[in-house]
Amino acid sequence: MAGLWPFGRTRAAGTEPRRASTPGALKRERRALTRERNALVRDLGGIVYEMYRLDRFRVELVTDRCRTLAALDERIGEIDEILASATRRGPRCECGAPIPWGAHFCQNCGRPAGPRPVVACARCGSPLPAGVRFCSSCGSPVELTPELAADTEPDGEAVA
Repeated sequence: MAGLWPFGRTRAAGTEPRRASTPGALKRERRALTRERNALVRDLGGIVYEMYRLDRFRVELVTDRCRTLAALDERIGEIDEILASATRRGPRCECGAPIPWGAHFCQNCGRPAGPRPVVACARCGSPLPAGVRFCSSCGSPVELTPELAADTEPDGEAVA
């Protein structure tokens, strides 16, 4: 039962399970790890009892199972830290609203969220995809600022 990962499939030897990246996926991974940990604890208790009952104690078997449990406990602790830091110190917009994981704009005020600024229309302020010449909201021509033009053109010259 120790090698089951999840739903009865065994993991290949030496392979690590994929690491989750979103809070929902982390919570699902934590629930699966907790179920696996609980099953291993029950099995370990049964194994130790049977060894005691038969008076044939194998230290290496108990040690191996305990190492597996310690690794599961360590990963569950990592997930708990990640989830706690995401909820406790999650990113916030200038308006004070929390910004959801992976969002590009604030849901409260519409400001761009993230390390890179989003190009916005000079007339209406709506966000613009890269490489457009006209705003899809108001139809005005897009004028590139000199630093944006230098980033988009290979020779550093602005588009006419």
